[in-house]
Amino acid sequence: MPIYVTLVRYTGQGMSTIKESPKRLDAGIKAAEAMGGKVHGWYLTMGAYDSVFIAEFPSDEICAKYMLSVGALGNVTTQTLKAFTEDEFRKIIASLP
Repeated sequence: MPIYVTLVRYTGQGMSTIKESPKRLDAGIKAAEAMGGKVHGWYLTMGAYDSVFIAEFPSDEICAKYMLSVGALGNVTTQTLKAFTEDEFRKIIASLP
């Protein structure tokens, strides 16, 4: 399954209810699993982003649907990157002309 790295920022709404964020994270993990995804990790970060979320989803479309549904709740904004494994990277490079 494709891997996605999501950079997360809390919104004002998310910060005002920050103590609820562990429950929201648990619900988000369950929602990802219900869509066929698998969460590899969630990390609180310091800097431009508040957290990083690493997951697999069956397709780009399902990942987009998941991220849009998370964003629609209003607690976070997301920026999602499709990631390639080292093996996939090597295959891509090997296929270059």
